[in-house]
Amino acid sequence: MTTPELTMGTPESATSGSAEPLALDLRNVHSFYGHIHALKGVSLTVRHGEIVTLIGANGAGKTTTLRTISGVIHPHQGEVLLNGQRIDREAPHRIVSLGVCQSPEGRRIFPRMTVQENLEMGAFARRDAESAKKDDMERVLALFPRLRERLKQKGGTLSGGEQQMLAIGRALMSQPKVLLLDEPSMGLAPNLVEIIFDTIVAINRTGVAVLLVEQNALMALNVASRGYVLETGRIVLEDEAKALQQNEKVQKAYLGIE
Repeated sequence: MTTPELTMGTPESATSGSAEPLALDLRNVHSFYGHIHALKGVSLTVRHGEIVTLIGANGAGKTTTLRTISGVIHPHQGEVLLNGQRIDREAPHRIVSLGVCQSPEGRRIFPRMTVQENLEMGAFARRDAESAKKDDMERVLALFPRLRERLKQKGGTLSGGEQQMLAIGRALMSQPKVLLLDEPSMGLAPNLVEIIFDTIVAINRTGVAVLLVEQNALMALNVASRGYVLETGRIVLEDEAKALQQNEKVQKAYLGIE
């Protein structure tokens, strides 16, 4: 698949300078749901211009990690930093305005709003010119031509794949520096999964850092540069993506290779 060039806003590009702060940095993060200790000292990093994947079984804490980064849950202990500045006590809308946006599990689009209205909602926190928002919408529609064909259609009438495109497009409308993707291939046909992952790579090439949570571990590791394995709220393994694909434990547990 050939994907169009995309430039969303003014994302920061990756550099080799050691003094540059990480795009995203979690340090010994502990998060709770009531009395349930969901994250138990999670530490991970995402560099500028990098795709990092977080894999693990259902209930391992992957979505909780993303919800903690996006401010839906505040950690009881530890720090979350964006470009070297703490964001773990900020409200979710403030974190979006700082440059972190999530495309959630299950898409969570607004079903009674049109495609155009859903995309416009992605830019709700922006305070720049309307012309800039229109330019970004054009870029999103170039990335997802199917959405252009359905601009006036209600979001709830779209197919699962189209709703996933809309969820990612809506997130891009916030001009993220870091894009959080939660199970983008869930429930999609294989040909649509390939399109979605090609699109993730195209987005990343513009300089947007990506933290990808994905049950399809093989596809995730194919597009990521590094990965982490999460089990019962703890990071148990981290390595380059290619090395994780060759790891015997990862092959047996997540890649279906005996």
